Amino acid sequence: MKKYLLLFAFSALALSSCEDDDVEGFELDMLKGQWKEIKEEVISGKDNKTVLNTVVPTGCNAKSTTEFRIDYYTAYTAVTGIGTNCTSSTTEGTYTYDAEKKILVIKLKNDNERAFKVDILSNSEMRLMEMFDSIDYNGDQVIDFVYRSYKR
Repeated sequence: MKKYLLLFAFSALALSSCEDDDVEGFELDMLKGQWKEIKEEVISGKDNKTVLNTVVPTGCNAKSTTEFRIDYYTAYTAVTGIGTNCTSSTTEGTYTYDAEKKILVIKLKNDNERAFKVDILSNSEMRLMEMFDSIDYNGDQVIDFVYRSYKR
């Protein structure tokens, strides 16, 4: 009986200590593909809730995309212009992703590394908080946050 109890205890310990070792792979799979930014929000640093400003891309800018692949390749395609006269240019780069800390770091060619906190990530929605160039937008002496929301 003691042998079975001991076996059960070790089995329970082994099962409870196992984590999903492929969380990063699962999240990279959700991240892959092309994303369109649907809005940029500046959120108050005091309560991390109050929206201070919202910018929704329109016209040609609304066609800009960010692409991620599971081989850590990324590309940003900026679409600019007026009316139906849109032009695009693509900048390639790489990224890293820490699934445990939910930190995405993007390094496009000829640019600095830019770190983001992944707030939401699903197959159809992504929300990133910028972790660089943070400033106090509303003058209350507290750093405010810029969130970027994306859809597929």
